[in-house]
Amino acid sequence: MSLRPSQNPENLPNSAHTAVDVVLDTAYQNITDAQWDELFALARKSHLDTFIADMFAGKHINLSEDRPALHSALRNLSKTPVMLDGKDVMPEVINVWHRIEALCNKWVGVTDVIHIGIGGSDFGPRLAIESLAHVPGIDSRGMRMHFLANIDTAELARILDRAQPNSTRIIIVSKSFTTLETTMNAKAAVAWLRANDCTKSQISKALYAVTANVPAAKEFGVEEDHILPFWDWVGGRYSVWSAVGLPIALQYGFKIFEEFLAGAHAMDLHFKNAPLEDNLPVIMALTLLHQQRKHGVKAYAAIPYADALDWFPKWLQQLDMESNGKSVDRDGKSVQFSSPVVFGSAGSNAQHSYFQLLHQGTEIIPIDFIAVRKPMSDRPEAIAHHRILLSNCLAQAQALAHGKTADNPNDVYPGNRPSNLLFLPELNAFYLGALLALYENRTASLGALWNINSFDQPGVEFGKILAKPIEKALGSGSDHIDPSDGIDAVTAARINFLNS
Repeated sequence: MSLRPSQNPENLPNSAHTAVDVVLDTAYQNITDAQWDELFALARKSHLDTFIADMFAGKHINLSEDRPALHSALRNLSKTPVMLDGKDVMPEVINVWHRIEALCNKWVGVTDVIHIGIGGSDFGPRLAIESLAHVPGIDSRGMRMHFLANIDTAELARILDRAQPNSTRIIIVSKSFTTLETTMNAKAAVAWLRANDCTKSQISKALYAVTANVPAAKEFGVEEDHILPFWDWVGGRYSVWSAVGLPIALQYGFKIFEEFLAGAHAMDLHFKNAPLEDNLPVIMALTLLHQQRKHGVKAYAAIPYADALDWFPKWLQQLDMESNGKSVDRDGKSVQFSSPVVFGSAGSNAQHSYFQLLHQGTEIIPIDFIAVRKPMSDRPEAIAHHRILLSNCLAQAQALAHGKTADNPNDVYPGNRPSNLLFLPELNAFYLGALLALYENRTASLGALWNINSFDQPGVEFGKILAKPIEKALGSGSDHIDPSDGIDAVTAARINFLNS
């Protein structure tokens, strides 16, 4: 398959595709023209084009929960109407944008912001804050942004040791406002304010919430005008574009947040309108599907050759494995393929960690290499360092693809290890937004190709249910465990050990 010349990035082969100035090169996927034809035929047989249209039209594609998946509306800067069951959702979205901008102008003299949330309420904003901190000359607006997710008090203690209670704001982020880790950490943060002699009025001034459950936030003690909503048509792992992304605007200014949304919106328009053969998220989905069918791959790696994107693979793990880590399809039937295990970290550090396995291990593990053409620093050494960084990225992709023969079996590289290469022109808020939306739309495309519902996550609930009687047993100090609580003999013995 080859692109029309006008769509083919200059000086790159026909394996390259471009959208929003992001370039995807699939040369090392080793997919023939005939195989591409088969893959696009499969995409049409799977009604992928209809699925894409239905998603943007607000159809209830989340079948198990009877909801749409309209996270694209959160970054719809064109403000064109987005209809949900006959009602345009954009006025509510725009109102939240105005409130976020107002907060950016209002929070003067704030030294610390503690963002409390877990999973989708944490990964996206944390990734954006960490990534954009590397943009040369970016203004952090003189405040420290802290992310509190883990129920382990080690994280809580480290943050509270650094924050200044009288000039701290606390943002509690939970769609349901019932997430155990989040509510317990929020209570601990409020207790810290009290212990530091903050008055009731000061505490009320400090507390903010982002939630779909406004009554629960008010009951917790958050003033109504301090509560920013998001909606049940937004999945948690797709929520950074909502008020969940408030830390991005607070840390770097509302204009930067708008640029982040703009990059994602531009990628959405490409995904929505481009033919399947030219569609970056679709092409990326099909490369992984091809390698699953060809090699039965069980894992893939995302390796950004940019230290600023070190958090990207962690964000991607939740996006892919929580969305598509399923064993049954939308019809309740067993699936042949679903999400592989996702891992990765920043190159070139990754080369000194697990690349031995990627090159010479028994498993074939596809890789997404992500490179940024422009250095992420204005240091005098930046150009020379960046040239070495990029050369390592290109060399690893070539070595994995072609391998090496040798008389000594220990020196043989089998090759035929597939990879994509993504080029970003630079790393700023716009291209970070485009990158995240590219992968969100790729994940949704994979779900459609596998006939999996990418927008529910029932598998995370069972362990939470079991944790309640276990926590009760641990708190009792007793060595008598009631088997009617569903605690098995192995877990009972472990509880007894911890209680002894």
